[in-house]
Parts: sequence; C-alpha cells; structure tokens
Amino acid sequence: MNTKFFWLSIIAVIISFIGGFLVANALNRNEINLLQAENGRLKNVQAKVDQTSAELSLSSEEIRQKIAEADQNPTNFTFQKNLGIALYNYASMKQDADLLSEISRILTRVYENNPKDTDTVITLGNIYFDLGYLNKDNENFQKAQEFYQKALEQKPNDANVRTDLGLIYYLTNPPETDKAIVEFQKSLLIDSNHEKTLQVITQALLSQNKNVEAEKYLLRLKEVNPNNPTLPELTVRLKQKDNSQK
Repeated sequence: MNTKFFWLSIIAVIISFIGGFLVANALNRNEINLLQAENGRLKNVQAKVDQTSAELSLSSEEIRQKIAEADQNPTNFTFQKNLGIALYNYASMKQDADLLSEISRILTRVYENNPKDTDTVITLGNIYFDLGYLNKDNENFQKAQEFYQKALEQKPNDANVRTDLGLIYYLTNPPETDKAIVEFQKSLLIDSNHEKTLQVITQALLSQNKNVEAEKYLLRLKEVNPNNPTLPELTVRLKQKDNSQK
C-alpha cells in the first residue's frame, strides 16, 4: 500500500467515528434531524479530515489502478480487504455511488472467502446503506439489512450496527417505524448511554406522537450529553406536539 493509501486508511479510522454523515444530509429536516449531533459534536474533527482528505485526494486514474491491481490479484484477500475498506471511507465521504458499487464487488470477494470476517460484513452493510440513500431505493437498503443482520449474528452486542439496522427500517419507503424502535431499544439494552440511539429513538417516537415516551429518552439524552446540538430542536418539537394535542 503506497503512502497516499496508508494515510487514507488513517483517515478512514477517523471517519468511522463520524457515523451517519451521508444520512444526516439525506433526511427531511422538518421530520428527521437524526444525526446532526454526531456531526456537530465532531465538527472540528470533520474539518481536519476534510482538509487532510483534500490534500490526499485520489485521482480517478489512481483509483482505477488500485481497483485493477485488486482484480489482478483476486486471491490476495488481505489487500482486497484493506483497499476496500480504505476506499469505502473515501467514497462515502465523496458520496460517489459508482465507486461504492466497485468497492462492493471487491469486498464481496473477501466476504465469499471468509463470511465470518466481521469488518468486511459491516463495511458491506455500510456500502449498501449509503447506496440506498444515494439512489433512494429500498433494494440497497434491503441488502444492507441482510449484512447488518449477519454482522449481529457474529457480534450481537454491537450497538452501532443494531442502531444502523434500526435506521434502515426508519428510512425505508414507507418507513417501518415500529421495527426501527424495537432495534433502537435493543441497542439501548446493550449501551443505555448510546447517544446516537437516544437521538434517533426520540425522533422516531415523536414522529408517532408518542410524546411521553419520547420525553423519557430526551431526558436521558440530556443526561448523557447536555451539549448535544439536537437537544434544542427536539425539545421544541416535543413542546409543539404537546401543545397541538391539548
């Protein structure tokens, strides 16, 4: 792996902490500001990542060369995996659906060789999640759901994956909000202070006008992070819904 791809791998680690970047831009702001807190809380980190990634931006030719190298060495699964995961984070940041599709092909080889490689399974789930968002289609969300379920068979206590599975139900057209809430609740059984889950379950309950339950999770979110950027908006929405039901 050359120097540029080495540093892209480092960036990938940082980006992994900025979950839901694509989704936050996809959602209807009046209904679902699901992941704003994650972006807001890590605003400074994101700025540094954007600056560094711009400096290390890959040309289309460089990417094609690396993909060609992977295709020429299909049994070098370590190379396939490392390249696939590094390129995934780059493509996700760039919101490049075509590149995401290419990466899914590379990582599928790794998965077929070792279906128990959890990192690969989760990344494939993330790829199809992003493609579902970018292409606005349920088919890719369905594929993401299948990979997240496989990942949870291997790591049932992964709160992040459990929450992302719930988000698929929430973002599917039409939404399956009840199923989403079930997954969010399972995630909170794993980690009762999981900030992202507290955000999305509050939002999901508000969308169902379940104000009493939503308020319970909103209070927990305030305890976990009093500076969560979505708190003012969620608080206003809760108050508005309470007033409308009087």
